Amino acid sequence: MITLASDFGSPYPAAMRGVIAGGCDARIVDITHEFPRQNVRTAAFWLRELLPYYPPAVHCAVVDPGVGTGRSALVVRAGEHALVGPDNGLLLPAARRLSDAVEVFEWTHDDPASTTFHGRDVFAPAAAAVHDAGVDAIERLDRAHPAEEHVDLAFPEPTIEEPNGHAIGEVLVVDGFGNAITNVPGGVCEGLFGESVAVNDERVPVERSYAVLDPGDRLLTVGSHGNVELAVNQGRGEDAFGVTSGTTVRLEWSVDKKRNDEDSA
Repeated sequence: MITLASDFGSPYPAAMRGVIAGGCDARIVDITHEFPRQNVRTAAFWLRELLPYYPPAVHCAVVDPGVGTGRSALVVRAGEHALVGPDNGLLLPAARRLSDAVEVFEWTHDDPASTTFHGRDVFAPAAAAVHDAGVDAIERLDRAHPAEEHVDLAFPEPTIEEPNGHAIGEVLVVDGFGNAITNVPGGVCEGLFGESVAVNDERVPVERSYAVLDPGDRLLTVGSHGNVELAVNQGRGEDAFGVTSGTTVRLEWSVDKKRNDEDSA
């Protein structure tokens, strides 16, 4: 399997599929081509969340504001998976989520036909070549060389002080529903469901699902990704909370209430 993900929309991915089909017999699966345009951080987050659900594969991902410049092309081996894409940090969060054993290779290539479409001219052929050789044989490919350096991207860690009942994090991404997904782990909500916390000094209920509240009501919940998110039942959390990607979020809760609930459990 070769998976494809990009910010290309349509019809550009069709050219990538054609190149891959001409270079190997892989089954091609489109993850999405609707990543926010040129937003490497958001695409890296979603790749990190989505790729673990796939069986071992070659994952070709392209969100590439630096296309046509001197930035390198990478092939990253993560256990039984390989990730192919630009050297701008896009691939690394997903690779680390897939495996503790991550190896980064620089992929050399001939001058592409276009300086604006390396998805077709560089990354699709690379994905086909890696698939054809096998993930365990990347280093035997003439075009793959251990990367001496590469761009990394790591998401910030929150500050959590359970004894003091507060956490300071930030919004990582806003999804298509307007839910503001933070880097605060959902575990901080244990013992607080049905109560309220202060989100940037405003009290908000903590609930397990959106629909327990009336439409338009704000809430703090734990999303399917396992992180705390700021949401609105049938509305957009980003607007209701006045946040966007990168916004700092401070949560404060009652330590005594949480401790009592945990003790009774």
